[in-house]
Amino acid sequence: MSHPAPRSETAPTTVSTLTLSTFVVGSMVGAGVFSLPGTFSTQTGVIGALVAWALAGTGMFLLALVFQRLAARRPDLDAGVYSYARAGFGRYLGFLSAFGYWASACAGNVFYWVFIMSTVGAVFPGVQGGDTPLAVLLSSVGLWVFFLLVRHGTREAAAINRVVSVAKVLPIVVFVLLCLFAFDPAVFAANLSGPADAALYDQVRGTLLVTVFAFIGVEGASAYSRHARRRRDVGRATVLGFVSVLAIFMSVTIVSFGILPRERIAQLDQPSMAGVLAEVVGPWGAAFVGISLIVAVLGAYLSWTLMAAEVLLVAARDGDLPPVFARTNDKDVPVGALTMSTLLVQVLLVVVLFSTNAFNVALSLTSAFALIPYVLTAGYGVRVAVADVRSTRRARAIAALVVAVCATGYTLFLLAAAGGEYVLLAMLVLVPGTLLFVVARRRRAPRVFTGAEWIVFGAAVAAAIAAIVMLAVGAIEI
Repeated sequence: MSHPAPRSETAPTTVSTLTLSTFVVGSMVGAGVFSLPGTFSTQTGVIGALVAWALAGTGMFLLALVFQRLAARRPDLDAGVYSYARAGFGRYLGFLSAFGYWASACAGNVFYWVFIMSTVGAVFPGVQGGDTPLAVLLSSVGLWVFFLLVRHGTREAAAINRVVSVAKVLPIVVFVLLCLFAFDPAVFAANLSGPADAALYDQVRGTLLVTVFAFIGVEGASAYSRHARRRRDVGRATVLGFVSVLAIFMSVTIVSFGILPRERIAQLDQPSMAGVLAEVVGPWGAAFVGISLIVAVLGAYLSWTLMAAEVLLVAARDGDLPPVFARTNDKDVPVGALTMSTLLVQVLLVVVLFSTNAFNVALSLTSAFALIPYVLTAGYGVRVAVADVRSTRRARAIAALVVAVCATGYTLFLLAAAGGEYVLLAMLVLVPGTLLFVVARRRRAPRVFTGAEWIVFGAAVAAAIAAIVMLAVGAIEI
């Protein structure tokens, strides 16, 4: 017997294109941008950095164009990566995309709290490292404060996210302007090349993954698409947010090469932006960067909390997750999904007290979880473009097909570069999570999997078993 998933009687609150774009900026600009100068300087110089950003920027821009076109071609699909994976490859792969994306957001949010406490630990030793009992306690308090904030209302949380996004970008703009004011052309010229013993190809390869993972979050507007005033706003916000973030990342990286020799930047403690700015304006520059970093991380945390809850909400309403995830309150907040997300982060925070390498592995899994939905979205973009070419044969449709094919190839490359072992480890989460899919589908129909989905599930189980065996023999270490 069919049991429809509960829906809120409240019409979705709507937000502007600018607010949607702040979800893209908010989810992408986090702790990573403050470490870019040092991270790049250890691998390459100005030329290698420009090549790496050009390659990564082009690849992710193609993916952003796929999101833009899908938003225009399929305005009926909400929650971005989940909806596109489901429409293109069936319910089960849609579920894996949604559940993996949610797990990625939760693991990433744990990292944000640890990172905040580690930053504060420079002043208050009791929370140094972010994994002390006091640090976990304070993180837990902050976690539930944000829960209450988001639960108070979607529009209010979106407005706060917009303010925080501006508040965390402004200090980065100030950093760039101050560095331009103190820019030394002679130092910049000396930093054009990277390490003498490394070819340009090796330098670019060493920084490419850094640039790639900095862009995770480009789907922010699509994940929140049910709140768009007009569906075309989703595509516009995706491109606007991406271009803004690319400009920020490139500027921070390049201007730093005009302040200090590359070798000195490479030796700076992270966040290396603090050391660079301290060279320009004195010790207060490091404190300024530290405060800005905390604001940026809190903004990214808020964006990911909202997006993770949205994805679970839509999946539950489509019958691919249990109805508990579909519950919303009178403020149009998905309280069921939000509560489950907060509880998982709370559990992981407690695990941090007892973990060492396991937490670093969780961060790598975050990337693998996020890249799987990217591959499926790009693949669906290919299917939509092929259908358009067959029906219209117009140049615009052919161009969209070329973009989607290139984006699919790029995302597959990223998934391979992230490490096959982390894809296997991801199955240790996705396969047990399939129980939620089974429970939800049994409420709707006696048949859970289609024939093709049984094959996908079998492959996932095989990958999970392989991960367990490799862990047992020490081939994978956590």
